[in-house]
This record gives sequence, C-alpha cells and structure tokens, in this order.
Amino acid sequence: MRIDVVTLFPEMLEVLAQYGISRRAHEQGAWQMACWDPRSFAGDVHRTVDDRPFGGGPGMVLMAEPLAQCVEAATAAQRAAGCERSHVVALSASGAPLRDARVRALARAGQGVGHGVGQNTTTAAVGLVLVCGRYEGMDQRFVDACVDEEVSIGDFILSGGEIAAMALIDAVVRQLPGTMKPESVQDESFVTGRLDVPHYTRPETWRGRAVPPVLLSGHHARIAAWRQEQSLARTQQMRPDLLQDAAVPDPGSQSRTWQGAVVGQGKTD
Repeated sequence: MRIDVVTLFPEMLEVLAQYGISRRAHEQGAWQMACWDPRSFAGDVHRTVDDRPFGGGPGMVLMAEPLAQCVEAATAAQRAAGCERSHVVALSASGAPLRDARVRALARAGQGVGHGVGQNTTTAAVGLVLVCGRYEGMDQRFVDACVDEEVSIGDFILSGGEIAAMALIDAVVRQLPGTMKPESVQDESFVTGRLDVPHYTRPETWRGRAVPPVLLSGHHARIAAWRQEQSLARTQQMRPDLLQDAAVPDPGSQSRTWQGAVVGQGKTD
C-alpha cells in the first residue's frame, strides 16, 4: 500500500517505520510512505506557506497553492508507483469521526480489494494521501478543490494533523495482509460493533484478585459464552452508543452469569 503525507514536519512521521507492527510491515514491503513538505513548493525565497486570515482573527492559515502542489506531486508519484488513483484525506477537527469500518475500507482500497465497506472485488490499488493541517487550518478553497474526505480522530484539538495521521496510518497498516495474524484483527474491539472482552494472564491470582474460573475450565463453549456476555456488558457500560444501532441482546438478559469478574464490578478492598 502506498501512503503519502503532506506535512510541515516530515520527521514526525519517520517513527512509524522504526517501531512496532508498522516497522515490521514496512520492512516486509506491505506499505510504503513518502512525505511532502509544502515549503518545498512555496513561491518566495522565505518559503512562506501561511498567511493571515481574511476577515481577521487570531492565528495563521495554510495557503492553498503550496498544499495543492504537494497533493499534485504526491498523486503523480502514486500513479508512477502503479496506483490506479489517489484518495486525499485531510486530518481536520471538523471531519467525520474515524471508525473501524472506515479504517478497514481504506486498507482494502490500498490493497486493490474493493473501494468500500463490504466490497471484495479486485481492482488496482488506491493510493492514500493524507494532508496534515497546522495553525488555524487550511484555506477552504484547497479543501474544496483537492480533498476527497475530511477525518477527525476525536472531539479535541491537536497542534497539527501529524499525530492524527500517524494514528490513521497505524490503524490502516495493521489491517494489511501478513501484518498480523488474521484472528488478531478479526477478534477485537469494534469489529462486531462491540468492545473487546477483559483479558487475563499469569499469575492466576494477583494481589488477591483471581482470574475468572471459567477461563481456567478448558470448556470452550462456556468460555465463548462468557466472552460474549462480557463484551455486551462492557459495551453497555462504557460505550452504549455503539449498541444504539446494533440489534444485540440486552446483557442483563443472559440466562447465565459465569463466575468471576463481571463488567461493572466496583473496586473492592
């Protein structure tokens, strides 16, 4: 998968190829990244890429032309690398919230498998271009002319779009084939519209807190039922919004409650 990033701070993105799962996937050739600095496309000797906003107000705004030339250079490079087309995403506080389904769709498109959620048709790969804002934001004319999608990673403000871009890249890369075991990405939070289950490891008892007995029973059917119950209850407690549009049973309606830690249990002495 080819990912290009428009950023004033290319060095920030380098860590993705240096650590963890994204490093291993990069070394295996599962994804490649190139960064484009708008300063390289500035039209003056001072390499100016921002200016004061029309209408007044605090801060500075990233100028449209350097950003547009960055995107044009990135998309041209993606075509040369074999991408059928490019999808330009601006990291923006006003963008649509990034969800797991969208991450998986972007990963599939980057591999050339479908272009939308649930599609499995094989096509040429789509390159991903991420545009990182800074200061008060980007000239809206650039967004209107050059950006396909605006994405937000949460209802809070960052100093720039680089951290958001890194989060998106990490989320997408871990979905690429060979990056992780298939069962690892198929059995985690949000895949089924619910949160993941509580996890435990050795020792069996830690500071007076025991592992739920059902997990030590070796009874696979009971363990599976316990995990489903816990997933539902945990989602209801921590993220009830995920259940609003999902046809799932009420966690309290389960016919059996397995022994052990139950979601919602308060701190005990």
